[in-house]
Amino acid sequence: MRIATYNVNGINGRLPILLKWLKLAEPDIVCLQELKVPQEKFPQKAIRDAGYDVIWHGQSRWNGVAMLSRVGEIHETRRGLPGDPDDEQSRYIEAAVGGVLIAGFYLPNGNPWPGPKFDYKLRWMARLHAHLGTLYDLEAPVVACGDYNLIPTDEDVYKPDNWKKDALFSPEARAAYQELLGQGWTDAIRHLHPDERIYSFWAYWRQSFERNAGIRIDHLLLNKAATKRLRAAGVDTRPRGWEKTSDHAPAWIELGEARRTRIGKTAKGSGDASTD
Repeated sequence: MRIATYNVNGINGRLPILLKWLKLAEPDIVCLQELKVPQEKFPQKAIRDAGYDVIWHGQSRWNGVAMLSRVGEIHETRRGLPGDPDDEQSRYIEAAVGGVLIAGFYLPNGNPWPGPKFDYKLRWMARLHAHLGTLYDLEAPVVACGDYNLIPTDEDVYKPDNWKKDALFSPEARAAYQELLGQGWTDAIRHLHPDERIYSFWAYWRQSFERNAGIRIDHLLLNKAATKRLRAAGVDTRPRGWEKTSDHAPAWIELGEARRTRIGKTAKGSGDASTD
């Protein structure tokens, strides 16, 4: 099963890019961020025609998240991050698909830092930390993925000094990310590629993509059950090189099937059991 996260930076304007990538890469499950479209304007027909079931949580002009599946029906379990009933920003959606629980989200940017937007970012991350803490110990695989708007380490940025005053690279935000990992979550890409320079975002200016002057802010975190099934992870940079594309590229993981152990005949009979 291949699961991807992709900030499309405006789904209606980038719809041809998204559909082209879906046909090329054939991901099984995709979490999208930054839809920038109200609920009623989401292009559900085009996505369903491409072979995907879909749920979405839209918001006019800003934010917005969605989940696509071509491997079974999406069973939505949560819409909106708990912890603040007054928060109306469309940033979180959660569902069970094919035996995997997927949490897809779009963290606040937080700039300018310091300031009210950064304070909101930290509050949102604290709520995320609290909620994901309730999911980690589930027996089922759990994947928490999206645009985290956060650069975890110096290895995740082309020139760290250029980001020292940005909320995405702030000590407070990086510490909050480490607290998430402290719950036990595995950063899939860094787990399989500990020393590689891998980016998922390149600004539109100064030929950032051509120079590979990027940052890694799109992450897939896995609980213990999902980590056991992790087979591959990376970033598909191909769409970032297309015209009129998003400034992000899809980050992805591949999960293998759960290992099964055959229990032979016993004095009382025989049967099968599956183990992770």
